[in-house]
Amino acid sequence: MDSEVDSEVDAGSDAVRLLLGLLADDASGEQLAHVAVETRAQLDPAGMARLEQATELALRIRHTLTEHRRREAELTALFDTARDLSKLRDLDEVLHSIVRRARMLLGVDLSYLSLNDEAAGTTYMRVTDGSVSSLLPKLRIGHGEGLGGLVAQTAHPYASADYLHDPRFSHTTSIDDAVSAERMVGILGVPLSLGSKVIGVLFAADRARREFTAEEVALLSSLADHAAIAIDNAQLLAETRRANETISGHNLEMRRGEDAHDRLMELVLRGEDLVGVATEVASVLGGGLVLFDDSGAELARVDTEPLTTPATAIAASRSSGRAVRSGDEWVCSVVAGPELLGSLVLTGHASLGEADRRLFERASVVAALLLLLRRSVAAAEDEVRGELLTDLLTAPSRNQAALLARGRRLGIDLAAPHTVLIAHCDGVTRRRLAMACGRYATLVGLHAEQVVLLVSDASPRLAAKLAVELGSTVDVLVTVGASGPARGPVLLAAAAAEAARCVRALLALGRAGEGAALADLGFVGQLIGDRTDLDGYVRSTLGPVLDYDARRGTGLVATMRAYFDCGTNLTRAKEQLHVHVNTVVQRLERVSSLLGDDWQSPDRALEIQIALRLHQLHE
Repeated sequence: MDSEVDSEVDAGSDAVRLLLGLLADDASGEQLAHVAVETRAQLDPAGMARLEQATELALRIRHTLTEHRRREAELTALFDTARDLSKLRDLDEVLHSIVRRARMLLGVDLSYLSLNDEAAGTTYMRVTDGSVSSLLPKLRIGHGEGLGGLVAQTAHPYASADYLHDPRFSHTTSIDDAVSAERMVGILGVPLSLGSKVIGVLFAADRARREFTAEEVALLSSLADHAAIAIDNAQLLAETRRANETISGHNLEMRRGEDAHDRLMELVLRGEDLVGVATEVASVLGGGLVLFDDSGAELARVDTEPLTTPATAIAASRSSGRAVRSGDEWVCSVVAGPELLGSLVLTGHASLGEADRRLFERASVVAALLLLLRRSVAAAEDEVRGELLTDLLTAPSRNQAALLARGRRLGIDLAAPHTVLIAHCDGVTRRRLAMACGRYATLVGLHAEQVVLLVSDASPRLAAKLAVELGSTVDVLVTVGASGPARGPVLLAAAAAEAARCVRALLALGRAGEGAALADLGFVGQLIGDRTDLDGYVRSTLGPVLDYDARRGTGLVATMRAYFDCGTNLTRAKEQLHVHVNTVVQRLERVSSLLGDDWQSPDRALEIQIALRLHQLHE
């Protein structure tokens, strides 16, 4: 019998080691799942359940690693493209690089780029990558025709999961023949824009049905913005060659723009933060600079006083695609495709030459790239933090040392005391509420449809303060329950459960929009809490009266007890106390001065009567 058990244990251990080895060798999900199939006959049900659990964990780890590699590949491609553009010499070479990188970055079957012919009112194919027919490179599309013609006409991105069967577009024989020859199904097109002028379209297409995400539209739009800069640089170069009298000035401005673009892109590639890039832009343009996010919050400020967000100028810049003047300031929207990421405000320039204006606009493109990269990194960090929070709250005792180590890698000391809070609201998404909580918390995430925060602040009124500030941020009532401080995975998980009970109690009591810990809920907190502190409850409810009686030798507590026992009838209370009715009134007035005029309100009266009874039992 023992040998059979040992054999099953060995089989289970061998299977786990095999899973780890396959993970190390970057095996496929099918290979990982096959381990359980091969070992099934050698394990009892309990051992098989543990192996299936280990297999599921291995598949999750493999998925996470795959996603990280995908993001890393996207960022590398974006960096490589930016580097090519910053060293622009040959337009055709850069355009080929753009479509090749677009194909790699979005993982599509083919990509292509068209340029507009304003005189003919068409857009024609200039560069393709992954094409298998001769029809697509020769295609010329009228403005408004098909998906590409609509992008060229409206200057807005368009996407179709199945183009040939999509009734939104004006289908023509030449376009549909080229699409059919290439066997294209899902197509995404974004405009190549210089200011308000569309000079072409950048496409990405798959030979299978595909729904393009908002992130993919934003990334392809960012590439299109850089391609437009490359074309603009080439056109400026041609103009300088033709203009004999101004060639020197044009070359100087181009070199200045290229050098500035090189320096800015070098900062981005080195991982410089927003303040570093803003400082470089301010230095190049010789003024002060403020970078705002899409909500108007200041992200970076250099050599200028705090400014209010120029909403009207931002809207005008976004509409025109150019930097616009607003009083003594210049404003340029920071966009990626149709999405507003933020804005740049340049101070100290009542007037701005055309070359500096273009340079300012190019700086907004670099800022868009940096904000997109920042968002991608933040998304990856949020995923890792979310996994830590989930493991912390679902299995805190399984491997506490590993949880503490993972926290340290994220800069979070789970062994230090933290207050745990649960935030709840209706009317906005949990993810938006979690984003609003981010600036207050050491760790924040979603768990069991709840927004959970770990905060190093242990102030007594923390929950109430957060409820007010978060409610103001998301513009709905936010209810916050708190527990702690607690330290260590097990106690933090217990504190999260207590904070969740506190939120439910607040909602049940009709106190939505408030924040509290169980200690703030009176006898309700004593009933639903893990730790009962009756003496503390009596002290928090009757403390001023108890202290007054102790100092003066009076009988305020006895008077209150008799008053409530007699149904708040003064005549019966004075008979029970054997004093004049005026004495009872004076004593109750003294109680009001100690506990507040609302001590006889229904809610407080209930709390006080319970505290009086507990005090009597204690005596």
